[in-house]
Amino acid sequence: MPRLRVAVVMGGRSSEHEISLASARSVLESLDPARYETVTVEIGRDGRWELGSGSRAELERDGRSVAETLPVPTSRVPATLGEVDVVFPVLHGPFGEDGTVQGLLELANVPYVGAGVTASALCMDKDLFKSVLRDHAIPVTRSVTLRRSANGFESPFGFPVFVKPARLGSSVGISKVRGPDELRAGLELAFRHDEKVLVEEFVSGVEVECSVLGNEEPIASIPGEIVANADWYDFSAKYDEGGMDLVIPPRVSEEAIERVQELSVQAFRATECEGMARADCFVREDGEVLINELNTIPGFTATSVYAKLFEASGIPYEELLERLVQLALERHQRRARLKF
Repeated sequence: MPRLRVAVVMGGRSSEHEISLASARSVLESLDPARYETVTVEIGRDGRWELGSGSRAELERDGRSVAETLPVPTSRVPATLGEVDVVFPVLHGPFGEDGTVQGLLELANVPYVGAGVTASALCMDKDLFKSVLRDHAIPVTRSVTLRRSANGFESPFGFPVFVKPARLGSSVGISKVRGPDELRAGLELAFRHDEKVLVEEFVSGVEVECSVLGNEEPIASIPGEIVANADWYDFSAKYDEGGMDLVIPPRVSEEAIERVQELSVQAFRATECEGMARADCFVREDGEVLINELNTIPGFTATSVYAKLFEASGIPYEELLERLVQLALERHQRRARLKF
């Protein structure tokens, strides 16, 4: 059988640019060359698009392969994307995980891995995401949404609370606010990153993550417990070596584990996700499970939480990539039958 041509899109304009590059390189190194021909599209922090061949020799030489440099999408980029069998966007945060690139891929009419436009945009916006889950009776962490008019705001949850931009990832712009005197600084930091900010209750309990895979019939992985080697699970704890430990399975009851899996799949369905997502949850001391976030393009190296949870569930990294590519093709074929 002819090899499938896969375009891996990486980088992006967000603060998670370097994380995306690490994820994408892991994907490129793990796609079976006997089955896949790879090309790369690297988006710079300045928004410029670099088209490359994705060959292993070039990746080993300089970490990327560049054939042509273009400004943000012009005629050549959609044409290049339209010539491949499937696109694997490995982009984190705004301008990649939020439905923007997914919209471009829809216009190019090319299959792509992961959530569609609506689910991507919805899950990126923590305020709207929680509204949808509450409408589906899925328990979420409590929060208050603020816009620029935050003068005189007082926390309804007491302290500590987390103050975070509504549409950002990897704990960028987030503060753990321990008292009223720190609240203003936390809000100012968050508002530097977004025009909408959440003040979120502090949940005492175990932080648990669960990976979800599938389209119409999604499955949940064995969950894992996040043990941050810091006061809270901030950017350094997530990405610095030794910043966190992952305990699989989590040290909670079997009932709580099953509830995490159940709610993760429910959240995946309620937001109309497809392909993949990682659910971030809390398990309170009384066993109650709360959904906090759903990440539609989680960190994707072989040692990232998403992959490690499925590896513990019996799906190794290479098979996980294969399934995601097939899910992308299946969705595209399914939707091609619709009348527009």
